[in-house]
Amino acid sequence: MIHEIQPHIYDNSFHQYTPGMQDIALYYEGKEMLLAGDGEAGHIQLPRFSQLDETAMEQAEYLFSIDTIGCYLLWKRPEVKNGEALTMRPVQLMREAEQWIGFAGVTGWQLQRWEQTHKFCGKCGSLMRRSARERAFVCPQCGIREYPKINPAIIVAVSDGDELLMIKSPGSTSGRYHLIAGYVEVGETFEQTVAREVMEEVGVKVKNIRYYKSQPWAFSDTIMVGFTAELDGERTPFVLQEEEIAEAKWVHRKDILQNTNQASIGSDLIRYFIEQGTEGNQEN
Repeated sequence: MIHEIQPHIYDNSFHQYTPGMQDIALYYEGKEMLLAGDGEAGHIQLPRFSQLDETAMEQAEYLFSIDTIGCYLLWKRPEVKNGEALTMRPVQLMREAEQWIGFAGVTGWQLQRWEQTHKFCGKCGSLMRRSARERAFVCPQCGIREYPKINPAIIVAVSDGDELLMIKSPGSTSGRYHLIAGYVEVGETFEQTVAREVMEEVGVKVKNIRYYKSQPWAFSDTIMVGFTAELDGERTPFVLQEEEIAEAKWVHRKDILQNTNQASIGSDLIRYFIEQGTEGNQEN
């Protein structure tokens, strides 16, 4: 998954550092970001300050580090030194990049979007100020404190024997099926969200809800919490939430088409379900 960057180490401790020449400069415009390299999978690189005009260092805001490499946010497009090839490319390319590079790119984008949308206090409208001691914005008038936006959500692999419940969203162009997912509502536990989302989207009751693992998913400011669950009772016709689900079906593990890109926890859950069947066959 995109956040699993071992043996590299991610350190998001709050500091106010200044960049070095080999540190990374992150610059975004909407859904695009400044990249080095040719932009093809396996050749995607993030810009270093050594490739930029020295004025870029003056506007750099420290975000986090990976190993000994600092990652800094820029708010103005930097001037590029002669001979350096840097271009604006879609942030989605981070899903194809080397793991630690992709994680750094999307995590910086999440923090950039948060800062961009929290310039003013939601209570009194005053201009917010950055906290000097933690990653937060503080209103100088009413004291409201805003932290980075993180939306909790679940994703669940619902099984019935050797078959997995898979869905397709309206307007899907990839042709791929995926797992049920949804945001946690106020007052719910994660397990209650699993049961509610599956019932709402396809009309299926589940049991044996078990935690699998979690994943930060910066593309939607989300912390995804993965679960497995089993069909509770006999199969009945699906009752689809049509504005959310175009099609639902049970797919045998041997017929599931795996996504070759394993960046997301959804792909990881599907892989886990398939492998569980393989392990069972080997034991028999």
